[in-house]
Amino acid sequence: MVNRVVVGAHYGLKDWLVQRVTAVVMAVFTLVFVTMLLFLPKLEFAVWKSIFSQGWIRLATFIFVLSVLIHAWIGMRDIWMDYIKPTGLRLLLQVLTILWLVACGGWAMQILWRL
Repeated sequence: MVNRVVVGAHYGLKDWLVQRVTAVVMAVFTLVFVTMLLFLPKLEFAVWKSIFSQGWIRLATFIFVLSVLIHAWIGMRDIWMDYIKPTGLRLLLQVLTILWLVACGGWAMQILWRL
């Protein structure tokens, strides 16, 4: 009989799927945004401000930023779990990663809603 050793938090399929969905969201947003920028007559602050004054652009950008943060968290958490064996150090790195991502998200939202 084989004794199976169960380790880890078993995020597995859910996190794999979230990684793929967030990647698709980021890719679609990037393609739409770059396409939109290609059709602008010139890129200056007034034009940039008018683009982000539209509610749907702000919402799409918010979803994009949220996708980046979730994607980065899952990736970094998996790296820490795979390569950092001391539990205390791994926990510290995960907490620092969370704090960094929350700060980046707050900064992005401040920029987005201040425009």
